[in-house]
Amino acid sequence: MSEAQLNIVFEGLLWPSHVHSEESLRYAREEFQVRDDDVFIVTYPKSGTTWLQEILPLVYSNGDLTPVHTVPNWQRVPWLEQKTGKSLLENRPSPRLITTHLTYHMMPKSFYTSKAKVVYVSRNPKDALVSSFHYHGMASFLENPGTFEEFIDKFLEGKVMFGSWFDHIKSWWPRKDQDNILFLTYEELLQDMRSALLKLKEFLGKPLSDDAIERIVTQTKFNNMKQNKMSNYSFVPEELMDQKKSNFLRKGIAGDWKTHFTTAQTEHFNSVYTQEMKGINFPFYKD
Repeated sequence: MSEAQLNIVFEGLLWPSHVHSEESLRYAREEFQVRDDDVFIVTYPKSGTTWLQEILPLVYSNGDLTPVHTVPNWQRVPWLEQKTGKSLLENRPSPRLITTHLTYHMMPKSFYTSKAKVVYVSRNPKDALVSSFHYHGMASFLENPGTFEEFIDKFLEGKVMFGSWFDHIKSWWPRKDQDNILFLTYEELLQDMRSALLKLKEFLGKPLSDDAIERIVTQTKFNNMKQNKMSNYSFVPEELMDQKKSNFLRKGIAGDWKTHFTTAQTEHFNSVYTQEMKGINFPFYKD
């Protein structure tokens, strides 16, 4: 498949054609009927999506590990906008746990009048960039990332899959105080998973026993999740994801960008960040 065939363009954004189609994207936006008890995981790519696909089913199972050890993450928390979205979600019993990379403005029309909840996870964009760079290097259905310098430019210009990190965060952040939206960060999940779980259980109205919390904390440690075949994408054929080049779940740390960015690249990134986030009261990732 040529690089021109690897993406489709929908509403000005790039979408990997291997898992998206214009039909699936239109279905997500125009036809999908959101239920009041739906729960959406919303992220920009490489910002903790797989982590939340591990956490939320455990919250809803009161720490029973069976769901995450027996069901692939893309089936336990299906992607709304992918080609499989309709078949996996339409007749799914409630409450549905749903994954999406959509901006606020691209959510299903029925979302805006619903009581559905959103757990939005953000991550330092430099780390998201580094993770995405390695992902592009191992996934054959994504275009070649080029050099790291070239990929930084693409990222800052929003010429990457799902568009601009800045546009994504700016579409959701102004809704942070809505009762149905909870903001978490990748970094706080790393630093204190227990506290994050307490926020989640209160937001979702899901009681969790102390034992359940301990089981979830243990299971969702990065190295444990990395070994979970239902979460590490090891079932995906090597011709699609060559994990000899880079593991899908790679490091699971904060600050890895410091081992990739030169001083000049950091200064350039920070300059664009400052301009893009001007006037936005967003407290994270200013360094």
